[in-house]
Amino acid sequence: MQTATTAGDGRIQDEGAGGATHHIIEVADQTLTYRQVQIEHLTPTGAQLAVAAGFKSADDVSVLQVLPNGELEDVRPAETVHLHRTDRRFVIVESDRAYRLTIDGQRFDWPCRIVSGGFLRKLGQVPADKAIHFERQDQPDRILGDHDLVDLDGAGVEAFVSRKLVWKLNVQGVLLELHAPTIMVREALILAGFNPDQGWQIFLKVAGHPKQPVQLATEIDLRTPGIEKLRLTPKDVNNGEGPANLCRAFSLLDIDEAYLDRLGMRWETIVEDNRRWLLLHEYQLPTGYTVAHTKLALEIPPTYPGAQIYGFYAYPPLALANGRAIESTQLRGVLLGVEFHGWSRNRGPAAPWNSATDNVVTQLALVDAALVKEIGE
Repeated sequence: MQTATTAGDGRIQDEGAGGATHHIIEVADQTLTYRQVQIEHLTPTGAQLAVAAGFKSADDVSVLQVLPNGELEDVRPAETVHLHRTDRRFVIVESDRAYRLTIDGQRFDWPCRIVSGGFLRKLGQVPADKAIHFERQDQPDRILGDHDLVDLDGAGVEAFVSRKLVWKLNVQGVLLELHAPTIMVREALILAGFNPDQGWQIFLKVAGHPKQPVQLATEIDLRTPGIEKLRLTPKDVNNGEGPANLCRAFSLLDIDEAYLDRLGMRWETIVEDNRRWLLLHEYQLPTGYTVAHTKLALEIPPTYPGAQIYGFYAYPPLALANGRAIESTQLRGVLLGVEFHGWSRNRGPAAPWNSATDNVVTQLALVDAALVKEIGE
């Protein structure tokens, strides 16, 4: 009968014929997943370590010893390692070369040409609250997700650095830099210096989508692609005018009216000289114009939505704060006795008006895109 006992220094003593002693080492593959391996020698060579890890020989096998500081050191086939005075962790993979990289200035010689962000995080022991950046000379640094890949075969030594994760949110022109990916609207307003209890209409702008109303208790996930800003509009702004009944000279589509009401807008439909208009009061403008709000008008064709809405109109005429002239604003329309200036902003041939899917909602998305484009956002 043969039994085995384990010594405190990692040895396994076989009691029986021969009484052989085996030593325990930890071996990882290219995924840095470790497993325990037995080896007979206390001072094995690189070739013996490769065989113990399951390779037939040391040919085309790279043996890397994990040093106490986390760095990797190449062990040549004939080189000896003293297990009694060093860490017993090794990375052993099939490879005929090593690729050098650094993580936060710490050097690693890695035997695999392709590495992932998740692997680099594991190799460099980068905590979850930091992002890994791939530093590049002629291009902006690239932030690596766990599944993003990097080819190490380029010239020079690839350098990676970890930095505290930062999410950005524009709150009515105030740029917040946050260290958590979610934030309540109320907290965002306070951090930006706005009184949340003053009474605001609050809209979240996400690229490619119409602005959507949010409440103070709404949680914003800043990991959502395309989040641009929170826009604030004071409630009950009437430019000094007294309360007025809103005109409904004609009806819009149900989806249009529900959308405008959901945003809390003051809107009305007017007919002037046989031209049908949708008038939006206190329409908020992005920062960069000489005014914060405008009266916005869309001319609604009699056969809408079969016929498309062209451009949009504003009163008073809009001007940029930097003084640059705005092109293609020669259209004119008279509403309620004042002249609105129209912007000729239409759809390109790649995305023509579709009567089945386009409406006031999608036209206002075009309006917002045009307004933002003029200020370079």
